[in-house]
Amino acid sequence: MKTMTDDSESRRVLGELLETAADLSANGLLTKLQLAEVTALCSPPPTFTATEVQAIRVNNARMSQAAFAAFLNVSVSAVQKWESQASGKHPGGAAAKLLQLIVTRGIDAILP
Repeated sequence: MKTMTDDSESRRVLGELLETAADLSANGLLTKLQLAEVTALCSPPPTFTATEVQAIRVNNARMSQAAFAAFLNVSVSAVQKWESQASGKHPGGAAAKLLQLIVTRGIDAILP
């Protein structure tokens, strides 16, 4: 079973690894692509609240729940749960990364 100390230790180690990678990149020992790979592997997945998910869908994507679910390749029920504060459910994994892409690069980043 993972404890709070384990999580803190993991975050500390990953933070140090990211700092080392940034230093290596600054000194020309890692390429930008390699630094991006290390950053992607060491960064925790983004977290989104129910209000944030709904705002992304309505303001950024300008889609219905059904259309948004189709673009994220999840069920409409999943989107509904993410947008309901009472459910306590949050997007994780690939869905969280896709939401992050929509926020940073716009809906065009995931359009076919």
